[in-house]
Amino acid sequence: MNKNIKHFELILEPNNNQRLISLCGPFDENLKLIEKRLGAEINYRGNVFNIVGQERAISSVTKVLRSIYVETAPVRNKYPEITPETVNLAIKDHKLLDQTVSSEGLTGKHVHIKTKKGIIKPRTQNQSSYISNILTHDICYGIGPAGTGKTYLAVAAAVDALERQEIRRILLTRPAVEAGEKLGFLPGDLSQKVDPYLRPLYDALFEMLGFERVEKLIERSVIEVAPLAYMRGRTLNDAFVILDESQNTTIEQMKMFLTRIGFNSKAVITGDITQIDLPRGVKSGLRHAIEVLSDVSQISFNFFISDDVVRHPVVAKIIEAYEAWDSINKKEISAKNVSS
Repeated sequence: MNKNIKHFELILEPNNNQRLISLCGPFDENLKLIEKRLGAEINYRGNVFNIVGQERAISSVTKVLRSIYVETAPVRNKYPEITPETVNLAIKDHKLLDQTVSSEGLTGKHVHIKTKKGIIKPRTQNQSSYISNILTHDICYGIGPAGTGKTYLAVAAAVDALERQEIRRILLTRPAVEAGEKLGFLPGDLSQKVDPYLRPLYDALFEMLGFERVEKLIERSVIEVAPLAYMRGRTLNDAFVILDESQNTTIEQMKMFLTRIGFNSKAVITGDITQIDLPRGVKSGLRHAIEVLSDVSQISFNFFISDDVVRHPVVAKIIEAYEAWDSINKKEISAKNVSS
């Protein structure tokens, strides 16, 4: 028998059958997911769980099971459903707690927003730094692959600032560039034409504030949605401005947007430089901004990686696979150029 393999008995209290069913999931799918992600075997009888594996894996599984069991507590006599997403986020939280976060003061702790899904908080060290920089910088860039929380956390920070009356309005914008498809003519007024492009921002707002409240705030122009082209000539005071999908801005558009920022305003610019949909030969305003503005102290740049993905774990693997392929492809192209 491997001496590194340990056994640990965990008793979850209170002993509640409904909570245990919710924790384990249908056909124990939640437990199987924890086993797969953390590398330990879980057996149970009632509320007594026997965990088998290496000491570090046992410690991780124990903390995650306890954390999830807390979330199974009934709210207004209703037991919440524990989904695979809940399990993945609990594992992310555990990994964040295991890391030493250097900046204790403003590392995301001020952004506590209650939503239907609970408290919004950073799930990784990079997300934690991102929140901190949003709070302490006038302009903040969030750059990285899909699913890393760039847009979601920016909206959370904007909602938090609005709720605390630090700003008077939230403005959401993005360039209206199709993702490799020709959509043709879109019917409706300006808002209806732009809505499909800004759906991720709307979804985050609906989750945090509720559909009815968001609609009322839009009617009162407290929340404003506009395509980037309509920002020219404006000065934005007392506002929290979010520019999404900024990799599809031109250099001129990025400069135009940044010079709109007025007094007591904050801007967050998000984008993924690996998914640029601009015409061939047009340089991305986001790439250019990284080169030009990196030494400006009031501006922060936050770079996310595949480890920061908070969607299905396979998304991180997909991103890593594409990055590896790109790296090999670039080396081959470079070698051909040298030989020619």
